Amino acid sequence: MRLRLPHISWSWSLPAAFILYFVVAFAPFPFGSTNDLSIAFWCLCLGVATMFAPTGSLRKPHLWLLAGIAIIVAGYAFVLHEQLSDHPWAAPFQPIWKQASDLLQMPIAPSASIVKNEAFFALGAPLANILAVVLGISVGAERERARRILWVIAISGALYALYGVLSFLIEPTMILWRDKTAYLGSVTGTFINRNTAAAYFGSCAVIWILLILEDFRRRLPERHIAWRRLSLDLREIPPKEILPQLLALLICLMAMFMTTSRAGVGLSLLAMIVATTVFLRKDLPPRTGIWIALGSGVVIALGLLQLLGGQVSSRFDSQGLVDEGRVEAWKSTLRIIGDNPWFGTGMGTFQWAFPPYRSPHISIRGVWDAAHSTPLELASEVGIPMALLVAAGWTIMLLVLANGVLGRRRDAIIPLAAAATATLSLLHSCLDFTLQVPGYSIPFFALFGAGLAQSFRTAEVRPTEETIACQAAGRGAHGARRRALPAEARAS
Repeated sequence: MRLRLPHISWSWSLPAAFILYFVVAFAPFPFGSTNDLSIAFWCLCLGVATMFAPTGSLRKPHLWLLAGIAIIVAGYAFVLHEQLSDHPWAAPFQPIWKQASDLLQMPIAPSASIVKNEAFFALGAPLANILAVVLGISVGAERERARRILWVIAISGALYALYGVLSFLIEPTMILWRDKTAYLGSVTGTFINRNTAAAYFGSCAVIWILLILEDFRRRLPERHIAWRRLSLDLREIPPKEILPQLLALLICLMAMFMTTSRAGVGLSLLAMIVATTVFLRKDLPPRTGIWIALGSGVVIALGLLQLLGGQVSSRFDSQGLVDEGRVEAWKSTLRIIGDNPWFGTGMGTFQWAFPPYRSPHISIRGVWDAAHSTPLELASEVGIPMALLVAAGWTIMLLVLANGVLGRRRDAIIPLAAAATATLSLLHSCLDFTLQVPGYSIPFFALFGAGLAQSFRTAEVRPTEETIACQAAGRGAHGARRRALPAEARAS
């Protein structure tokens, strides 16, 4: 008896898929990939993968999505030209250059940006996100690869959460091989900021919950859940087949609560409640079922908050949802936008643009290098028109994902996971800068792309003549066998 090895057919699309899995798994590792070298490396990997991106599974809706992304890319290209060019087409020069020329008594070439050429260096993170979502669409158009993206994010997130908890217990003053200089009392995993870590672990917990629910639902014999017999049905599931997933979820939840991030924990719990309710909506009793599910989810979330998130609750009690300094920073950012409404101050220039507008009600301690609100910071750096174009892209993406959640019968978990994490990250970025950290944004933009690709029903495949012949032969053989049986056997 010979051992037959499985046949693996080579395809030029395999490099793109495996590179995407690699980037999705390891982007959070080098301190959230916030330094220029890490961002450049991920852009290189994603760029190479884009060259081999599979196109065989793309259909017309996918091409429309890619066309929409191309419009956003064109908008970024126009803004970059205006901010980098010595002779912009429409953008006015920043008055700071004339003031500097007058003070120094020497000619200085003006620019539409307050820091020359900074827009070129700030392009890396948006470029990586765009490449990730494009690859997510092209690779995720095939359902098995889309599910692999989901599993890669879930498993890698659980491993990062495990590392974060263990490192906090063993050596809380270190992040990987560097000294930890901030958030010494919080778990940050491989990230520098605890708020980003909370959003990342919370997003991974959302995915694990959906994977567990899907596994439970698949094992139940009924088409609709019989709630009275649910405990009996669950007891029939072998524990060894579900315990690893439950353990991964518990680790992600534990790491999320140990970050002590108020907005990160609160919004993650909200995303879990809504995602669970949406997943079970067809099995819930009519009219009151959704409200009962939401209420039960809130009760469970409050219980977890008291059991695992004592420090988070104390921060809510003492500081509320948002501290006063952050609100004042938002007001200062709005004044920057008011003075630079069309083309902003230049991509990546917020830390230089903020000091003249800094509110006197903000503590003089520290440097504000982020607005702690990604939409406001984006508008201040690239202008209101470009910010509105990006907002329109987000709106269309969420609508497409919602259509996929409500319209798909199979694999609805993929657009649902993408919609839940996209909403979580967007809301959290309104209070912080989660989407500005490539270690978080790159994996989840890839998931957003896969969710978009799977938001459309798969076209029915017409059977070939060979398949029809085989089916007819099978039916004929089956009928012959039935005719050969006694009448009693045929009747049974």
